[in-house]
Amino acid sequence: MLQSDKAVAVGQIPSGLFIVAVYDPATKVTDGYLASFVQQISFSPLMVTLAIKPGRPAYDLIKAGNPFAINIIGDHDKSYLKHFWKGYDANQNPFNELPYHLGEFKGLILDQAKAALECVLVSASKPGDHEVIFAEVKASHVMNAESKSLVHIRKSGADY
Repeated sequence: MLQSDKAVAVGQIPSGLFIVAVYDPATKVTDGYLASFVQQISFSPLMVTLAIKPGRPAYDLIKAGNPFAINIIGDHDKSYLKHFWKGYDANQNPFNELPYHLGEFKGLILDQAKAALECVLVSASKPGDHEVIFAEVKASHVMNAESKSLVHIRKSGADY
């Protein structure tokens, strides 16, 4: 089997689309990125994993133990996706023009999201080019219950 064939099949694994947003209460710095590698992994405690490439926005803040939110993107409003898809300047606050609020655990929750999970880092592992973050869900918020979560199918498992 060719490596490219293997990557095509892996790309067919469906995933959601999420904005992972982190806020550092000490410095008031916010950062975030568009994510698709997110999965529930435990019922008790309620836990999820997300994968992030070292050096990406929010990586250092999450690894430092700051609370973060996984904002689930719904089909009701995708307008803010472009901003994260194309990226932004490293000195720019990616949330300046987006309505948001901080949850009870200081997770940065986008008002336009379908739902959000406030999380804290439990542990991490780096099995490949992405680091897998194991996080406990501390709180959840549903803003648009009627909306359907966006599903993302990639052309290849070798790229986003």
